[in-house]
Amino acid sequence: MYIIYRFRKCIVFLIFLSFMCGLVLGMVLVLKTDATGVIETKPSDSVRKIEEKESEGRKPTVTKLHLNLSKLVTATLSENLIRKAMKLSNQKLQQNWHLNKTESVQQNVTLPEPNYNVHIFYYTWYGSPPFDEKYLHWDHAYLPHWNKMEDKKWRHGRHSPPEDIGANFYPELGPYSSRDAAVIEKHMLQIRSAGIGVVAVSWYPPEMADEEGHPADDLIPALLDAAHRYKLKLCLHIEPYKDRSAGNLKENIKYVLHKYGAHPGFYRYPHNGRNLPLFYIYDSYLIKVSEWRIFLNSDSPEGIRGTQFDGIFIGLLVEKNQLKDITSAGFDGFYTYFASNTFTYGAKSANWKKLATFAKTNKLIFIPSVGPGYVDTRVRPWNGKNTKDRLDGKYYENSMASALNVRPPLLSITSFNEWHEGTQIEKAAVAKATGDFKYLDYAPHKSDYYLALTLKWVDFFQKQLNWTV
Repeated sequence: MYIIYRFRKCIVFLIFLSFMCGLVLGMVLVLKTDATGVIETKPSDSVRKIEEKESEGRKPTVTKLHLNLSKLVTATLSENLIRKAMKLSNQKLQQNWHLNKTESVQQNVTLPEPNYNVHIFYYTWYGSPPFDEKYLHWDHAYLPHWNKMEDKKWRHGRHSPPEDIGANFYPELGPYSSRDAAVIEKHMLQIRSAGIGVVAVSWYPPEMADEEGHPADDLIPALLDAAHRYKLKLCLHIEPYKDRSAGNLKENIKYVLHKYGAHPGFYRYPHNGRNLPLFYIYDSYLIKVSEWRIFLNSDSPEGIRGTQFDGIFIGLLVEKNQLKDITSAGFDGFYTYFASNTFTYGAKSANWKKLATFAKTNKLIFIPSVGPGYVDTRVRPWNGKNTKDRLDGKYYENSMASALNVRPPLLSITSFNEWHEGTQIEKAAVAKATGDFKYLDYAPHKSDYYLALTLKWVDFFQKQLNWTV
């Protein structure tokens, strides 16, 4: 009997011990579960926590933890709120990248929900020998100065990849080809990880390209498919192709919508009760206002308004006197593109409040363009005056804050991969040099630093949009 009694006590003790272990384990899981109910797991290398200590003026440190924006509870975006947003990078932020349970195609990680009100400019003009027989754009020429006397002071010739490329930064993927399916996949993953929703692809009509590249219209199907896999959308940033006119632009719009318009990855924006494709028109001022009036006039038999090929057409604003032209031409809105804050009237963030007011008064869509910095002296060696240092991300954050302060309906980012002008947020290599030239990098931060900063501000922009609704 004594043996049986001791045996029963052992059984009871084991049951109690199992219960306590289960209770402790449950408490741990509860503590490690975020507000969305997703259990925290080890983050991927692309997930970062930005911790900046403003006391003593020390630079940010980067660790492999989650980012998490602190909650900002207010109904209006006052200047105090902007200052509060700017201080976010000085706090221990934990942005949860498990905002939804959508998994990436390549990795078993969850990604933030894409914000379709955030667009990023994307370039497909890069080439490398395995895919294009030679390097394209990476071997960019040094562009001459328009003043012959001034031009004599500067270097000429071309760059010689793979070590020597036409950019002040060096891509983490090396001098890649835009045709490489693996590169496209990685690009879409990076864009999605930053919370961006729309990829605005630089576009030339079939068989056309800029002077440094090859035709790339045939890449659009692959880009649409890849974008769709990551729940991204794609729109076109129409370049000033040879002999571009309102007339042949209409035919090219028809071509685009016939060939790509039905794809689920093709972007449409709700405007005046209709979901219409959106087109950015780079250097739109090169076409006369009188031509635009015909193209964008519903009363003209040659126009596109009211037809099945109608869309939202966004012109480029460079100078202040173009505001009148944007309105009288019939554009639906305007964007500023340039990432150098003082380069044009439109790019100067101090003017954005006036531009937003003008847009609202005239029922136009104002899309400010923000960027992380600007440097193009590897292709325009004489243009150092327009260089804008990144300031460890401060330039980008100031640009974002200025844009959100005017409460735009859409936000554009210049750029994902315009490497020639140093506006990219794509991952960059660290500590790379060629000859006597040392490439810039994102140090002391990791290569995905600007993707993480973008996510922080995209999240804040979404909060602002929610308050507006």
